[in-house]
Formats: sequence, C-alpha cells, structure tokens
Amino acid sequence: MFYWLTALSDGGDFFNLFRYITFRTGGAFLTALIFGFLFGPPLINVLRKRQGKGQPIRTDGPEGHFVKAGTPTMGGLLIVGALLTSTLLWARLDNAFIWIVLFVTMGFAAIGFADDYAKVSKQNHAGVPGKLRLALGFAIAAVAAYWSAAYHPADLQYQLAMPVFKNTLINLGYFFIPFAMIVIVGAANAVNLTDGLDGLAIMPVMIAAATLGVIAYVVGRVDFTEYLEVHYVDGTGEILIFVAGLVGGGLGFLWYNAPPAAVFMGDTGSLALGGALGAIAVATKHEIVLAIVGGLFVVEALSVIIQVLYFKRTGKRVFLMAPIHHHYEKKGWAEPQIVIRFWIIALILAMIGLATLKVR
Repeated sequence: MFYWLTALSDGGDFFNLFRYITFRTGGAFLTALIFGFLFGPPLINVLRKRQGKGQPIRTDGPEGHFVKAGTPTMGGLLIVGALLTSTLLWARLDNAFIWIVLFVTMGFAAIGFADDYAKVSKQNHAGVPGKLRLALGFAIAAVAAYWSAAYHPADLQYQLAMPVFKNTLINLGYFFIPFAMIVIVGAANAVNLTDGLDGLAIMPVMIAAATLGVIAYVVGRVDFTEYLEVHYVDGTGEILIFVAGLVGGGLGFLWYNAPPAAVFMGDTGSLALGGALGAIAVATKHEIVLAIVGGLFVVEALSVIIQVLYFKRTGKRVFLMAPIHHHYEKKGWAEPQIVIRFWIIALILAMIGLATLKVR
C-alpha cells in the first residue's frame, strides 16, 4: 500500500524510498515486530479467558508436558496478523506472487484455526478429521499451483528446476500441479509435526523463510540471476517483504513462546507458516531447495511416517516416541537442549541451501 506513495515522488525525495524493496522490507519487519509486541499480551489474555483449560495435553506424551496444562493455543493468530498487516502495508499489491503466498497462508491458517477450535472446545485431540484437513489443504494448494504456473516465465512453466545443476530442467508437464500441491501440503504438515516444544518450530521457520526470502529476492533480479546462473522469475523479489513480516511477527511471537511458553502456536500458526514456505518455494522454482533448508521439518515428518509404518508391520517402535523431538525427550534430554540444538541444525541447513545459489 505504501508503494503507492511513489506517485508523489519527483525521483529524488523521501517518497522515492518506497520504490526500493529493501527499504520496504525493513518497514515490514519493524511493523510486524511492533504488532507482535503490542497485540501479544491482549491476545494471550483473550485466548486464556476463552479457552479455559487451554490446549489439551497428550496423556501418552512426555511427563514434563503435564506442567503445561492450561496454556492457551492459537497463538499463530499473532504471527498471521502481523505478517498480513505488514505485507498489505509495505508490499506491492499489484504483484501476483504476493497474493498467491497470502492466499495459501490465510487458507491454511483457517484450517488450523478450525482444528484448534475443535480441540479446545471439545478438550480432546480429535479436531477436524484428518481426511477433511488434507482435502482442504490440497484444494488450496491446487489453486496456488495453477496460479503460480500462470505467472512463471514460459520457458519455466511446469518445469522442475534443479539446484547445483543449474541448466537442468525436468519437464513435469501437468504433473507439476500435483507435485507443487504435495510440496505445499507436505511443508504445512511437516511444520505442524515439528511444533511440539516451546520455541521449537518458530525459529527454524524463520530461518527457512529468511533463506527463501533471500532466494526470492535474487531470483527476481536479472543481474543476480545472470551472475549466479539461476532462473529468473519476474516479480518474486516482492516476496522478501512478506518474509520480513513473517520474521518480525515470528520474533514477536517467540517473545511469548519462549520457555515456559505463555501461549502455543497451535495449528493456526504451524499450518499457515508451513504452507507459506511451500508456496514461496513453488513461486521461486526452488522446491528441491526447500527440502534442504527445511530439512529439519522433513526429518520430523519422516520420523512419524517411519514410526507408523514400522509399528503396523512389526508391532514395534523405531523411536521411543514420534515425532523425533519427543524421542530425545524420552531419552532424558532437557527441552531447551533439544530446542537449541534443533535451531543450530536448521541454521546449518539454511547455509547449505543458500550455498546452492553459488555452486556451479
């Protein structure tokens, strides 16, 4: 919205600053951060009053989680509200990729909100039926996939770009749509599975988002893409502003989610943020790189899949408990120890993902 102030510029005054993505990125970050600090306490108070007993705690989970009983959930509303406000204020609203990412984020936030509401109101873990959640998620992802493909350059439409081997494109044809749907829905649910300890999910999400934001900025600039020999996608640079809102809102949320958490993210936040990561990867043609920078989420999801399949086949468990962060809890690791070590892993994977831009 603030970009429209450039109409008042003569080319060398203050209003000209709003032309620059970097300036508006800083504005989006600060707006989202201030939003989080201002609205965090009143939102937590409202959630605490409305939810009563808060998020239900699994009876079969680690014993240390019972002390968290009564903690409200749906804290993802704070992050989503912050990034939505900052994006609408600072991003160019004539950019299709901004609306694609917002559509996915808000769509998955709505699914997560319905799931959280069902769990809190019924005080059980049932929530929205899993098949319905997946069906709605795939419907949202299908729209986003078609929408993204329509705005990709003609030579990149329905193509899968490979990191490192930068001249390699795999023509998926119309199979690109279901592939992109799986990327978006998979990312949403992988982040959802990771959100099991105070502060565990939000920092890796911010790290992965910041990495993808840098990639989006690079991919949206002709000069950078020529130097780094990556594929140019016009308009993706604006996604960096959305990412700045996500990081600012995420930091504001982490202030209240740091151990001991005053509020949980809930499915409202985890599904929305995971879906956003997937949508950014599809928009920028970096779906494979997402699997690297979001490798922590991939491992969390795989631990659940392996546990379920192995148990059904043998009646035994590979991990003491899945997702894998609970396995380490059962082994006696302290919660902050797990969280900080997982943050370090997320940062290392992000650096590897960024390195794929330069390798040639």
